Amino acid sequence: MNPKKYPPMHSPDMIPARFTEAWNERDADKIAAIFDENAEFVNVVGIWWHSREEIRKAHDYGLRVIFNESTLITGKVTVKKLSSTVAVVHARMILKNQSNLEGKTPGGRQTIFSFVVHKKGEEWSCASAQNTDIVPGKETHFMDPDGNLKAVDYRESEE
Repeated sequence: MNPKKYPPMHSPDMIPARFTEAWNERDADKIAAIFDENAEFVNVVGIWWHSREEIRKAHDYGLRVIFNESTLITGKVTVKKLSSTVAVVHARMILKNQSNLEGKTPGGRQTIFSFVVHKKGEEWSCASAQNTDIVPGKETHFMDPDGNLKAVDYRESEE
């Protein structure tokens, strides 16, 4: 990882802001610097990375290929302190301008990030993160017999 030192994060709510800033700068090293050496990260489709370096490599690829023209916006952020040195941070994010695929232009997406963070000295660091897509108006996913996954709302079938 790039040995460049980034400004310290003195509060848990700085984690999503730093992630968004790094994303929009296309700086995978800056994203990786948010995380512990042995951090865990689960992305929106369930790919699970097990170290800062895996997180860095995945975001380096994504920011160059999949999200090279995207903009990430942080919305509502909540911090639930579990102790004076441990917190869970949730952040709504909006992703715009994901790269085209097979001539199709994707729309914007909303996600909720969950960060498990802890204080190391005077700084906060992330031990684990998960990014979950928000599918408006749906309750779960349904896999049909052909293996196709579709977001569904069971309430629709009750009407």
